[in-house]
Amino acid sequence: MKKILVKLLGGEKLQMVRISLFAILISLIVGTIILAVLGKSPLAAYTNLLQGSGLFPKPQYAGRQSMFTDFMSFLDALTPMIFASLAVAVAFRAGMFNIGVSGMMLAAGFFASATVGQSAMAAPIAKPLVLIIGIVAGALVGALIGWLKYRFNINEVVSSIMINYTLMYIFTFFINTFFVDSVSRQSKTISDASRLTLPAVQAFGLKFNIPLAFPLAVIAAVLMWFIMNKTTIGYEIKAVGMGKKAARYAGISISKNIILAMTISGALAGIAGVTYFCGYNASIQPGVVPSMGFNAIAVALLGNSDPIGCIFSSILITILSKGSIYMSSQQGVDIEISDLITAVILIFAACSEFIKMYIGKISMETKKEVHRT
Repeated sequence: MKKILVKLLGGEKLQMVRISLFAILISLIVGTIILAVLGKSPLAAYTNLLQGSGLFPKPQYAGRQSMFTDFMSFLDALTPMIFASLAVAVAFRAGMFNIGVSGMMLAAGFFASATVGQSAMAAPIAKPLVLIIGIVAGALVGALIGWLKYRFNINEVVSSIMINYTLMYIFTFFINTFFVDSVSRQSKTISDASRLTLPAVQAFGLKFNIPLAFPLAVIAAVLMWFIMNKTTIGYEIKAVGMGKKAARYAGISISKNIILAMTISGALAGIAGVTYFCGYNASIQPGVVPSMGFNAIAVALLGNSDPIGCIFSSILITILSKGSIYMSSQQGVDIEISDLITAVILIFAACSEFIKMYIGKISMETKKEVHRT
C-alpha cells in the first residue's frame, strides 16, 4: 500500500497537483458511499450535479431555458468565486490566512450598491465605477488587516473575523435604515446600468444572464500568476511567506510585503464582492456574510495557492454548489451532501503538506531498505 502511495503521489514534479486530485477522488468516494447507504445511485447523483450546473443536459427544460442558460448562470456564479479564491491564494503566498474575504466582499458590495447602484448613471460610467469602488473598498480593508498584523502583531485570523462581523452589523444597520426593500427585506435592487451581469438577455429564443466580468476573472488569474512567479514583487511576497527571518536577513521589508499582500488580496476580494452583489445578485441580504468568502479557502487550498489552479478548483466547487439543488430535488437527498463532499476536499487539501511529508518519509525508508539489500 505504501509503495502504491509513493508511486501515485511521490516525486517533486506535479506532486501537489496529484495530491489535489487525490483529495477530490477521496471526497467523491466518500460521497459515493454515503449515497449508496441512502439507497441512491451515486452515478445518477453526480450526473445531476453536472446537469444542475449546466455542464450536462437535463431531460427537460422550462420555457426559454436550455443547457446554455444553465451554463451562463454557472459562469455568473463562477466569476466571484475565482476572484475570492485568488484573494485567499495571494494572502497564503505571504504566509497570511485571510479569512476576512467575506467582509471585504460585503464592504465592496455595499459601497458600490449604495452609491453607483442607487444612482441614475449610464452604463458606460456606472459599470467601471462599480469595479473601481469594489477594488478600493476591498483594498482598504485588506490593508487595515495587514497593518494591524505588522504594527501590533494582531493575528490576521482574529482581526479578519472581528472585522467581518463588525462590517456586517454596520452595513445591516444602514441597509435596514436607508436602503431596505419593503417586500424582499433585502437592500434595494441596484440599477441594470450598474450591474456587472446583463440580466434576462433574450436571444436565440432563450432568456439568460451574461456575466460581463468573467473574462476579467481569467485575465486576473493569469496576471496574478505572472506577478507571483515572474516579478520581484511576487518573489518578495513568497520569501516573506516562506520565512520572515530569512527574508529580513536578505534585506526584504517584512512590513511592506505583509501590507502589500493583504492590500492586493483585499482588492481581489473587493472585485469578488461587486461581481457577487452587483453581478450574480443585485441586492444584499442584511445580517449575513457571504459564504463564498469561506468556500474560497477550500478553493485556494485545493488549487495549491496557484492562480491558475484556482480557476480549476473554482470550477469544481461551483459545480458542487450550483448543482446541489438540482441533485437534491432529483434524488430526494439533503442538499448538504454536496457540502459534505466539499468539506472532505477541504480536509485533504489542508493536509496536503502533511501528505507530502508522509510520502517523502516513506520514500526515504524505501530507499534505505533497497540500499541495505
